[in-house]
Amino acid sequence: MAASDTIPPRDVANIGIEGIDDILVGGFTRNRLFLVEGMPGSGKTTLAMQFLLAGAAAREPVLYVTLSETADELRAIAESHGWNLDGVHIRELTPSENELETSEQNTLFHPSELELVDTTKRILADVEELKPTRLVFDSLSELRLLAGNALRYRRQILALKHFFSKRHCTVVLLDDLTTSDRDLQMQSIAHGVVLLEQTNPEYGAERRRLRVVKYRGVKFRGGFHDYVIRRGGIEVFPRLVAAEHRAPVPRGRIGSDIPELDSLLGGGLEEGTSTLIVGAAGTGKSTLAAQFVVAAAQRGARSALFVFDENAQTLLTRCAALGVDLAKQIDLGNVTLQQIDPAELTPGELIHSVRLAVDEGVKIVLIDSLNGYLNAMPEERFLTIQLHELLMYLSQRGVATILIGAHQGLIGGAMQTPIDASYLADAVVLLRYFEAKGEVRQAISVVKKRGGAHERAIREFRIERGGIRVGDTLRDFRGVLTGVPVYEGSFDPLMGKGKPA
Repeated sequence: MAASDTIPPRDVANIGIEGIDDILVGGFTRNRLFLVEGMPGSGKTTLAMQFLLAGAAAREPVLYVTLSETADELRAIAESHGWNLDGVHIRELTPSENELETSEQNTLFHPSELELVDTTKRILADVEELKPTRLVFDSLSELRLLAGNALRYRRQILALKHFFSKRHCTVVLLDDLTTSDRDLQMQSIAHGVVLLEQTNPEYGAERRRLRVVKYRGVKFRGGFHDYVIRRGGIEVFPRLVAAEHRAPVPRGRIGSDIPELDSLLGGGLEEGTSTLIVGAAGTGKSTLAAQFVVAAAQRGARSALFVFDENAQTLLTRCAALGVDLAKQIDLGNVTLQQIDPAELTPGELIHSVRLAVDEGVKIVLIDSLNGYLNAMPEERFLTIQLHELLMYLSQRGVATILIGAHQGLIGGAMQTPIDASYLADAVVLLRYFEAKGEVRQAISVVKKRGGAHERAIREFRIERGGIRVGDTLRDFRGVLTGVPVYEGSFDPLMGKGKPA
């Protein structure tokens, strides 16, 4: 890169929230004015307090100017998060109870001619005395009301901006967007703008996301990013961009320790690829996936399971009864299992959990199932895009991904999934029920595998107390995938039963 193309390093004030510092490439540029917008309840005050606490931890003088909340209310918020506000100076400029007296009511002058001037003087006096390097002003809606009109309000903000820029102070203005006439000119004044949003789905907990509207001179991470507010503060989950994680990694194969099954897959699962196991309810999709996980764990490879649909204890008990000792591998630390509640989880939080697991060295990620993943999405049309980005990321990190997809229906030709992810996956394993001699049996086949040879055969698949069994090719049946096949042979080849005529 030419010297003229290099970007000089910025002096930044970190916000103290890892995710948003990543989105903003380090934090807020020092000695600039920033605007944080959001409806009440979106977490503006929490973000602002974490910003000041980060400064106080670095022994910087910091100031919180509040026109809307009292100092006691702010301390109560801090206490709810387990924070100590020592080092954070709070200047409370809320109206005093004396102003309720009739004698204190002013009818001769407009409030902007007295109250705005008085408020501004008190703020400037505090700044001159404390000389803060970080300042939060809460909130602009109160200042807007004091100004009386848009012109005076804009001039006041510009004057404050110039005042603070000469005093080496990074200023964060909070705006609760409660006024009907939203002033977009405020965004043009600020060096950067962060928008906090809160949505309320018809079922489940509220969802929160943020977006950087502007940030002068900084290539920030655009788009929406999910975040949650927990005890301890805000946790932000930056949007995953798979292109940022391209790196060559060695890729091997992951076998199931079932020779017939590995033969179907051309040797097993390949690291850095995704495999979709699809079939009707009860066909053995989760058990089949668990077999790969346990076999890999016995060879020292770590796995992470994200289970939506089935209770974790039920899955462990069922696998143990079939000889697939998943619980033992969890106890040994080779496998992690996370039970996911779709009503409480944001898609960004799920992807963040997957990334943490990959950073800890897992080689297999199992998502069970896509149906549950779909229910965790606030808007279905974004599922395919996010899933594609996740699979690309896992591929570039050399992780084998197993996706479970449940068909709607049990048997027959009209089998559908709520989302078609078959074109995203590198391999597709199909499990089907079929009828034969008065019994409902199961068949397994690999209908797709990119970049590698695999068997085209359809084999019988059975789950017994001793484990998973994969039988011979069903050569004497026609129409197995329809669910009602026609037997054209001279003897029953299923699992070696019967004798030649």
